Amino acid sequence: MAIAASAGGVFALLELFGSFTSGPPVPTLVVQHLSPRHRTVLDTVLQRRTRVPVTLARDGERAAAGRVYLAPPDRHLLIEPDGTLRLADTARVNRVRPAADRLFTSLAEHYGQRAWVFVLSGTGRDGAQGAQAVKDRGGTVVVQDPDTAEYPGMPEATLKAGAVDHILPLHAIETMLRSFAHPAPAP
Repeated sequence: MAIAASAGGVFALLELFGSFTSGPPVPTLVVQHLSPRHRTVLDTVLQRRTRVPVTLARDGERAAAGRVYLAPPDRHLLIEPDGTLRLADTARVNRVRPAADRLFTSLAEHYGQRAWVFVLSGTGRDGAQGAQAVKDRGGTVVVQDPDTAEYPGMPEATLKAGAVDHILPLHAIETMLRSFAHPAPAP
């Protein structure tokens, strides 16, 4: 599962993870566009608001279920078929690094219909092409309702690409993610 955000995204991520007592039964990979000129404290900020383990992704690390992995500034985050995380300093995509398009595409290639991606508040088009790759391989794409996003550019670009399964306000995305983390017992 992967989440992409840019401008306005930190607030959205705090909202999403703030009420979690445990993470989803899969790794959660996050691309938040951050300035490469400063050391990020996003992992610390998110960790203060959730009980889910949050860490900056490390190259070669095996992603574990129930954990949140953040792309470090100025490095693309990718995932391999066996769940190994890779960091790359290859060219910027849509003027950004890390790019959601790179993460979403790697998720689509290796996980196909099991891939779930979420596009939250942000400026620009990052995430739209990768979301299309996820959709083309049978995965699920959820975008924050642009009317509820602080910056609607990324959700709108993904909608224009025609690669969306669900358009939801942030609180409904939170409910969806919580249902993954805490599924209802079978009758």
